[in-house]
Amino acid sequence: MDRPITTLFMLMSLDGKISPGASDALDVDKDFPKIDGLKEGLPQYYEIEQTTDLWSFNTGRVQEKMGVNQKPYPDKTPVSFVLLDNNHLTEHGVTYFCKKSQVFVLITSNKDHPAYNIKENNLHIIFQEKLSLKDALRELKSSYGCNKLTIQSGGTVNGLFLREKLFDYIDVVVAPVLIGGKETSSLIDGSSILSENELSELGVLKLIDCTVLNDSYIRVRYQVIN
Repeated sequence: MDRPITTLFMLMSLDGKISPGASDALDVDKDFPKIDGLKEGLPQYYEIEQTTDLWSFNTGRVQEKMGVNQKPYPDKTPVSFVLLDNNHLTEHGVTYFCKKSQVFVLITSNKDHPAYNIKENNLHIIFQEKLSLKDALRELKSSYGCNKLTIQSGGTVNGLFLREKLFDYIDVVVAPVLIGGKETSSLIDGSSILSENELSELGVLKLIDCTVLNDSYIRVRYQVIN
């Protein structure tokens, strides 16, 4: 394979939502710890997260929500991070990930991205006039040695991975909650299938494992076979 083996790893509600609501001010990492019935089992998700691949893919929008543009700089971790971003990260946010990462790769279509002002040895930029996740993944493997990649981006970008058939495995922790709301981001958003001709774009799955966790949480793992 000329690209990394990918795993979508996410926490979602039983109805497939990856956010408590449609506002960017709402986020499961900030909100679930406040809710009785959810906070008790939440640490299991973070424990599982620590066992995922040493290359992690995310987006600037998600990280902006997490406050990286204001957070104090972190200690170095064993993980290399890949972020897709055009206009959400500031110079502080870029430097934050340089400090945190073994290797930090930014994918952008913005020629004026603040990352171009940062001088860090572990910062690398993949510039694309038009986004191609497939080409970016190929470059991650060929140029930076990324063989396995955990994806934790938002629903819209997850939809791009799905339609381009770039998911190999799905690893989902299901929280015991129903959220609802058609504007609330789901595990897979993006373009909808509108005709029978597009049914080949479906992600058909083979169950690998289903584990009942504590406090009514469940972990489900699949291989993508189509």
